[in-house]
Order: sequence, then C-alpha cells, then structure tokens
Amino acid sequence: MPEHSDEHLMKSYAGGSMEAFEVLYQRHRAPLYRYLLRLAGNAATANDLYQGTWEKVIRARTTYRPKAPFRAWLYRIAHNHAMDHFRRNQPNADEVPDDLASPAAEPSEQLARDSMQQELQGAIGELPPEQRDTLMLKLESGLDLQTIAEITGVNPETAKSRLRYAVKRLKTMLGDRNFPAG
Repeated sequence: MPEHSDEHLMKSYAGGSMEAFEVLYQRHRAPLYRYLLRLAGNAATANDLYQGTWEKVIRARTTYRPKAPFRAWLYRIAHNHAMDHFRRNQPNADEVPDDLASPAAEPSEQLARDSMQQELQGAIGELPPEQRDTLMLKLESGLDLQTIAEITGVNPETAKSRLRYAVKRLKTMLGDRNFPAG
C-alpha cells in the first residue's frame, strides 16, 4: 500500500481502510508537525494544532474529493486550523520557541549552533504572520508557490512576494551569517 498515491490512500481510508490512514499519517506526520511547530513557536501549541489537524482530516474523510493534491488539502486544513487558533488566542510576543534538538557535536560547536538556531527562530518569529506562514510552508513542507498560494488563499504572485519579503527581512535582521539547517 505504501506505493499508492496519497489521493488513492485517502479514498481507501474513506472506504474504511485503517491501513491506508496509517500510510498517509506516516508519510506526512513529520513535515506537518515541523510546519506547525515553526508556525506556533512552541511545542505545546504545535501539538494541539497537530492533533486538531488530524482530527479534522478524520472527520472530513467521507467528504474528501481529490480536486487538489492531498498534501495541499492537508496543509490547507492545518493552515486554516492554525489561523483560527491564532485569531482566538492572540500570540504572546514574549513566548520563546522551544529549542529544537540537533545532532551531537563538540560542546563549543553545539553552543554556537544552538545560539544561531535560536537567533534564526527568533527572527522568523518576528516576521509578519503572512510572511512567516509562507516561509514555513516552503521550508518545512517543500511546497511550490502555486500550492502555497492555494493553501493561504492568495494569488501566486502574492505568495512569491511574501516569500521574497520574508527572506529579505531575515537577511536584514541577521546579516550575512551562515546558519545551520534546522
């Protein structure tokens, strides 16, 4: 079953196949969680959003129609769920993002890496929400601009501009540093 398309798996799941759901879940769990974690800025909120997103997928299984790729549909649900959450609960500007685990390194290297990662996360957190969301959809999910535009409900040029402004703003805030991939 792992070789089937996401759309086929979702149809199978709608028909009652739990195995199809398990394959979908395994395929998308890590990138979806990373997207929500970066968007939320802390693990507690990300966990709530992640759980809520999968609950919405489960509830919508019988109404799913593959008009767009499953991944776009999934991230649209996650995006809308997160935006609803943020509208209900204004984000706390003083909240510090959880530190992301990184591979073992020399203590001095690790300290420098952690410091740069924290600085990068802080800078991403300072981006306007629309730019941050577009950037996270691109970086964490690897989605193309057309799909990002569909998920966020804007035209592709607006998505492209948001991404360009986010990168430009990060470069301005952080200077010309080489940050480790996180």
